[in-house]
Amino acid sequence: MAILPIITAPSPKLKAISGEVERVDDDVRRLLDDMLETMYAAPGIGLTAIQVGVPRRAIVIDLGREAQPAGPLFLVNPEIAWSSEELLEREEGCLSLPDQYADVIRPSEVKIGYLDYDNVRREIHADQILSTCIQHEMDHLDGILFVDRLSAVKRNIIVRKLAKARRQARYATA
Repeated sequence: MAILPIITAPSPKLKAISGEVERVDDDVRRLLDDMLETMYAAPGIGLTAIQVGVPRRAIVIDLGREAQPAGPLFLVNPEIAWSSEELLEREEGCLSLPDQYADVIRPSEVKIGYLDYDNVRREIHADQILSTCIQHEMDHLDGILFVDRLSAVKRNIIVRKLAKARRQARYATA
């Protein structure tokens, strides 16, 4: 396994729409394993292939809580089969937008169809933080960042903070 570099905003690569995975084979499993190691090292609770520069519909999630089946969750070619009308507002962050957080409103529950690590078609019903995390990561597959779901004012505040942090990092290394 390897730790991969995580792409950060405002890279246009994050706006790409990810392509379908034909089959979960050894190459895809290697990517999933590398993504998981990268996510743990970051540290984070979810990561998509596009965030490490691979435009494929693959997600790894590990909440490390009882709200999720034991161990990491691998979602390949995930599709929302159902989402609740009830909404939930929860603070979100993103490894591609370091140290930036904002409240995002999403359906409180979803049912997702996907291929698992062994190329088996599965379905999961998620609520609470798992629902939020899955929807956040699925947005990445379509080139959507959580800041895209905010008002223009809130989004611009975060973008300015990211730009300032980048400038400070450059000056610190110069």
